[in-house]
Amino acid sequence: MSSPTSAAPVGRPRSGARRLPAATAREEILDAAAELFASRGYAATSTRLIAERVGIRQASLYYHFANKEQILAELLESTVRPSLTFAASLSARSPADALHTLVHYDVGVLLAAPWNIGILYALPEIASEPFAQFRREREALRAVYRSLTAAAGGSALTGEFIFGLAENVIGMRRDLSTLPPADALQDAVADAALRLLGAA
Repeated sequence: MSSPTSAAPVGRPRSGARRLPAATAREEILDAAAELFASRGYAATSTRLIAERVGIRQASLYYHFANKEQILAELLESTVRPSLTFAASLSARSPADALHTLVHYDVGVLLAAPWNIGILYALPEIASEPFAQFRREREALRAVYRSLTAAAGGSALTGEFIFGLAENVIGMRRDLSTLPPADALQDAVADAALRLLGAA
């Protein structure tokens, strides 16, 4: 009879080295999924493929996420929630300054993600229920843009243009082989937002 100390470990060891040695298993799954969604496409990526990329069993992936939709929803929310939270800290600034600061920060969030997950905003699946929270948060961020633009003397349409201008870096990441340094691009987009507003 074997002793407790000689019992076999539960589960199967990972195949290969870890993707992100300092990350949790959940973070590794999100990173692998983001890479696959951005490079292969959402429809062409299965949970089995994500698990294989991480080096875990598919059953282990399901311990962290119920399905592929839940993984994508969390990734999408991570592209808007930081900016929405940051916007709440700008109330003491003038509207134009707050708008400039928000655009600068928002562009930074979209550029900092290792994988360009924003290219999936236009997927038809995003209109379905699993992505309702993402849609609400993105619309709330859009409303902040409109509100700050209006408070700075601009129109609602200008607010939409500025929101689109910030998100335009998603297309730049997709289409351009090289981008300017992140801080230079953040400055350029934030300054362009104020020019649209007529405040610079």
